[in-house]
Amino acid sequence: MHKKNLRKITVLGAGAWGTAVALALAERNDVLIWGRDSAAMQAIDAARENTHYLPGFAFPDGLRVTGDFDAALAHLDGANVDRSCAPLLIAACPVAGLRPLLEQLKGRPIANIVWLCKGFEGGTGLLPHQVVQQVLGESVPGAALSGPSFAQEVARGLPCALTVASSSEALRERVVAAVHGGNIRVYSCDDLVGVEVGGAVKNVLAIATGVADGLGLGLNARAALITRGLAEIVRLGTALGGSSSTFMGLTGMGDLILTCTGDLSRNRKVGLALAKGQALETIVAELGHVAEGVPCAKAVRELARSLGVDMPITNAVAGVLFDGDTPQAMLAQLLARDPRDELA
Repeated sequence: MHKKNLRKITVLGAGAWGTAVALALAERNDVLIWGRDSAAMQAIDAARENTHYLPGFAFPDGLRVTGDFDAALAHLDGANVDRSCAPLLIAACPVAGLRPLLEQLKGRPIANIVWLCKGFEGGTGLLPHQVVQQVLGESVPGAALSGPSFAQEVARGLPCALTVASSSEALRERVVAAVHGGNIRVYSCDDLVGVEVGGAVKNVLAIATGVADGLGLGLNARAALITRGLAEIVRLGTALGGSSSTFMGLTGMGDLILTCTGDLSRNRKVGLALAKGQALETIVAELGHVAEGVPCAKAVRELARSLGVDMPITNAVAGVLFDGDTPQAMLAQLLARDPRDELA
C-alpha cells in the first residue's frame, strides 16, 4: 500500500509506552512520534532507537520523529477524511502530563484524541476523560486505549489484547481499525469510567503485591491480595458510575493480574523495593520511569474517603508511601481486619 493511502497517526509522547505503540502502529500506518525535548528527539532520530526509554528496538524507516509540536500536528493535516482511514491523535504521556499537553492543544483544530495514561490526576482526583473534557470541551471525541500491556512486549511484537473505550462509536471503530491487527487484538466498549478506574487502581494494588512478595508471604497471600484488590476496584468503580462487568475484563482483572505478577511491572518493583526497606525517593529515582501507582495511591485514598468507599489495601499502601508506615505494619493492619461477607 502506498504511504499516501495509509492512516496518519501522531503520537504525542516518546516514553516507553508511547514509543512501543508508535513502533506497533508504524507497521501499517503513517506514524509520527513527538517528544517535548527537541535535542532528545534529534538523538532518537539519528540513532533510530529510543535508547533511554526503550532500548534495543530499531525504528522502521517509515516512523518519523520530531521535537516540533506544530509539525507533529501538521502531520495530520490533509489526511484522508474517509471514515475507514481517518487520522488519529494519540496522547502518550503520564497522567500528570495530560493537562499541560491538552493546554497546548486547546484551540487547535484537532478531530479526536486518544489517551494511553492510567491514573487519577493529582490534586483534582479527576480521571483522564474528565481532564480532557475540562480542557478541550465535549466537542472533541475522545477515547481511552487501555489493557494489560508491557511496552517491551508490545515492541517485540508479542501478542496482547487491549480495550478502547469511548462514548463515540465512530471513534471506537477508528481506533480498532488502526490498532487491531497482527499480534494486537482490540476490543471496544462505552464504559470510559470503568476502563479508566481499572487501569488506575491496579497500579496501587501492584505495589501491595510487590510488598507481599518482597516480604516472602507466598503465593496464597498474592492470590488473596489480587482478589481482594479487585473487590476494591469494583467498589470504587461502581461508585463512580462504572459497570461491574467492565472490571471482569481486560482493563480490570486482566490488567490487574499482569501488573501484580509481571516482572516488568514498575509498580510491582516499587513494592518489592519497599519490602527491602528502601526509601521511596531512592526507589523512584533508580526506577528511571514513572510508576503511576505512587501518586495514584494518594489520589485514590482521598477519593475513596470522600465517597465513603472501603479500600483497606489502598489505604495500607498509601500509609507506607506517605505516612511512614512500615511494610510489616501494612501487613498487620490488613490481617487485623474483622471478618466480613466476601461479596458485601
